[in-house]
Amino acid sequence: TLRANNYICHYSVFKKELLNKIGGFSSNFDGAQDFDIILRATEKAKKIVHIPKVLYHWRIHKDSTAMSSEAKPYAILAGQRAVEEHLKRVGLNGNVFEGAHPGTYAIDYEINGNPKITILIPNKDEKETLKDCVNSILSKSTYKNYEIVIIENNSEKEDIFEFYKELVKNSKIKVLNYNKDTLLDSKGEKILNNKDLDTRVGFNYSKIINFGVKNTESDYIIQLNNDTEIITENWIERMLGFCQREDVGAVGAKLYYPDGTIQHAGIIVGARTVAAHVFRGLSKDDQGYFGRENLIQNMNAVTAACIMTKRSIYEEVGYMNEDFAVAFNDIDFCLKIRHTGKLIVYNPFVELWHYESKSRGDDNAPDKLERFQKEINLFLETWKDKLSQGDEYYNKNLSLESDQYDVRTDKII
Repeated sequence: TLRANNYICHYSVFKKELLNKIGGFSSNFDGAQDFDIILRATEKAKKIVHIPKVLYHWRIHKDSTAMSSEAKPYAILAGQRAVEEHLKRVGLNGNVFEGAHPGTYAIDYEINGNPKITILIPNKDEKETLKDCVNSILSKSTYKNYEIVIIENNSEKEDIFEFYKELVKNSKIKVLNYNKDTLLDSKGEKILNNKDLDTRVGFNYSKIINFGVKNTESDYIIQLNNDTEIITENWIERMLGFCQREDVGAVGAKLYYPDGTIQHAGIIVGARTVAAHVFRGLSKDDQGYFGRENLIQNMNAVTAACIMTKRSIYEEVGYMNEDFAVAFNDIDFCLKIRHTGKLIVYNPFVELWHYESKSRGDDNAPDKLERFQKEINLFLETWKDKLSQGDEYYNKNLSLESDQYDVRTDKII
């Protein structure tokens, strides 16, 4: 988050010993000298503390960037150079470019090697939806070393199986049959050795994904909903650059509803009782709270509608929790990753359309409502300590009743 935006800025207290160690302010970064020194300090500091209280108000002056970034355009360039120099010092290779809003920055990290990526797409019956999703991957992806593995789950329409036969003529596409334990690829059908066949009934997203991960071999996995379409051509590269970092466990994307409003821009854990997708419903052309919808940042969770994770992460955290059949499995998965000390990154420069839950059907049926409540209760019990502590990436002065970063109205800390 700090590499994307100097959110610390003016009011900072440093130990003099640390300032002496890093050499104090540098005139090479005039206009962004505070950003540069904060980046250098964070590289050497043993501990950094944020006080979530209103201790300071920033005055607005006509010649200050507080009024307009156009007042000091050189400050924007100085900030970019500060991030570039910081990356060199910490041994990260990446291209720094200006973010969606002045004074923010983004990084495309260099890809190491040419690793194979497996894109897992669960599907039931949805021919046209799946077709649009797959075509968007094939036509737009600039990264070429990937395979698409469709996980067939209880389809009832004959045309989808005919469509699968067409799809697998492309060597990049395979179909795993979750309930019949078979793999359909361009070489024909073959039996997989899976002992859990008798447990796989009905829709259980976690079981389906775990089945897919265990029956593929790539070191990097993308979970992708069948009701999505790719917008960003270098989407795989932008996710992989982060995912290859040792300190990152998973990377998420920015998703839009068909009407151009935001469906997902990261998740606040604890908002609206369990968790909330932030900026849901905000127009893609509008700006939310400090432009955070367009800021690469650390979060506690992102949606599994589009998420990239190392295979080793699944093994480390015990795969997805199969008790979360439909809801909260992705948030639980992300929190398990966070529990290992790894970071979850939200990258808004990876954009997709999302026709949310189109193939899953209506969630208002009595049996589904009962299941949903059970999963709420399970999540609240599993993560009660985390929920009581609060989401460390969400300021305590912001409302948990909102998904728009609204200031809380009951009290200011």
